[in-house]
Amino acid sequence: MFKTVAILGIGNMGRAIAEGIGRSPDMKNADIILYNPHAHKAEGVAANLGNCARIASTPGEAVQEANLVIIAVKPKIVSSLLEEIKGNLKQDAILLSVAAGVTLKQMEVAVGEDRKLVRAMPNTPAVVGAGMTSLTPNEHVSTEEISKIEELFSSFGRAEVVDEYLIDAVIGVSGSSPAYVYMFIEALADGAVASGMPRDKAYVFAAQTVMGAAKTVLETGEHPGKLKDDVCSPGGTTIAAVRALEERGFRSAVMEAVMTAAEKSQEMSKKQVNVNQFTK
Repeated sequence: MFKTVAILGIGNMGRAIAEGIGRSPDMKNADIILYNPHAHKAEGVAANLGNCARIASTPGEAVQEANLVIIAVKPKIVSSLLEEIKGNLKQDAILLSVAAGVTLKQMEVAVGEDRKLVRAMPNTPAVVGAGMTSLTPNEHVSTEEISKIEELFSSFGRAEVVDEYLIDAVIGVSGSSPAYVYMFIEALADGAVASGMPRDKAYVFAAQTVMGAAKTVLETGEHPGKLKDDVCSPGGTTIAAVRALEERGFRSAVMEAVMTAAEKSQEMSKKQVNVNQFTK
């Protein structure tokens, strides 16, 4: 797939990507090069990956041989990092950024309009191999290359190619939404505890049920509304609970949360990472 992959930044997402690549059968012979300013984080991930991973002492060293370079650092330092590595990139290397708010245009300004660039937005369940990632390539990335990247990111969850204008919506529905789901699981468990269930069991029942419901949507292809109706017996406990949720604005609250996150993403793109930062 990719002979050499460089990952710059080994935080939660960088680690998830590195370990996902390490689990991929198609990448078993790949060389994975890790760089992190605090070397101990890279060392820990490299130890888990075994012989396929090695640590670079500088970003420039990390990218010299890489066919795929993954930028997994904070948005505020992307500009300086791109400036540091652009002279070391192979001409045909693909540069992929998971930094929120950094657009393809900003990356082109930094490293050149002729470069192969991909903007990706994974989410934190990638750390357990269950992430959801959006992929947005520029025009220089071939269909075959983006298919390979899609396969790579699917090794730790699912991946979908989307147009760049949809990324704010992706952040609302996927990038930020694990937090909403954790709140829902916590609330389910609290309700169970209030009804007499021990808390440790309540978390297991709640989390497994959420996971099972999500899997049912994905694997059956049925509309969520139909699946909800299938659980609601006339005059039963479930429809009574659904009524309680509707009375308290559950559906509207979730919609507002997604839209608020998307709006905040738009705001961050304009304020946090200004295109002038990428102009030298």
